[in-house]
Amino acid sequence: VRDVEIDSEGTFKYILVRLQRPGGAEQRHIVRGTKAAEFHNHIFEKLNPEMEKLGYECKCLGGGKIDHKSKDKKIRVFGLSTGYGKADHSVTVEILKKVYTDYEITWSDDKK
Repeated sequence: VRDVEIDSEGTFKYILVRLQRPGGAEQRHIVRGTKAAEFHNHIFEKLNPEMEKLGYECKCLGGGKIDHKSKDKKIRVFGLSTGYGKADHSVTVEILKKVYTDYEITWSDDKK
């Protein structure tokens, strides 16, 4: 399971998800975001069955928005999800930094 799956360009909704094996102590966090999702729960509703097939339990820890400018190598994490609440953007940024190692990645509590 990849740590990050987000669109390569634009501003879109994202969710922070905790994966765990049933009854297992080991946990990991993943980030998913796409322009295709009108609402944050659309991302989770697509992800959850995929992860269950792989034997993981999923919990959405919150959401927000990502502004991805691939030409400038910049990612900005901000906002919140009405349904899931605000994700811990600092955790999201740490996960994104593992994948986008040569990017400038920032976060804020700004709504827009």
